[in-house]
Amino acid sequence: MEKFVKLTGVAAPLPVVNIDTDMIIPKDYLKTIKRTGLGAGLFAEARFNQDGSENPDFVLNKPAYREAKILVAGDNFGCGSSREHAPWALADFGIRCVISTSFADIFYNNCFKNGILPIIVSPEELEKLMDDAERGSNAVLTVDLESQEITGPDGGSIKFELDAFKRHCLLNGLDDISLTLEKSDNIASYESKLATERPWA
Repeated sequence: MEKFVKLTGVAAPLPVVNIDTDMIIPKDYLKTIKRTGLGAGLFAEARFNQDGSENPDFVLNKPAYREAKILVAGDNFGCGSSREHAPWALADFGIRCVISTSFADIFYNNCFKNGILPIIVSPEELEKLMDDAERGSNAVLTVDLESQEITGPDGGSIKFELDAFKRHCLLNGLDDISLTLEKSDNIASYESKLATERPWA
């Protein structure tokens, strides 16, 4: 998993509450178990018209936000079904950080397993960040995970809280598999001892 230390990029404003995982990645895209290629379906029902053409009014289709790396979104982001395809699609599109006032628990935890940093801020802080994000190509935020700080285009900063273990995993690029492999020596030692003590097992 790619490490997350410091991210500087354009932030796209998405002032919609209760964005569920079906809106993030519609069910038509759930036939794959690959993590790549899902960016094409990110917010598909909002990004594209019925004929397949782009909806010019959707934020990620606007020239200033096509390369956005950060989303500033409304309350309760990632609610709905527990599909891990949702963070897969965000990451494949290039979104590495989502900022909101709250997240659905399963989506929130899935983000950390896929190299995405979900940040919880107060409603007042979100309003300020949403204003920053509405500056088009000037909507550049810097998210520093080491200092747990978001810096806006005007130089103002906002501190955020994060569980120490989740922070450690992101800073070091550790997903569940990597965390298990860190214990490989202990696992090998246990298996060797087990083979000696219980050869029939």
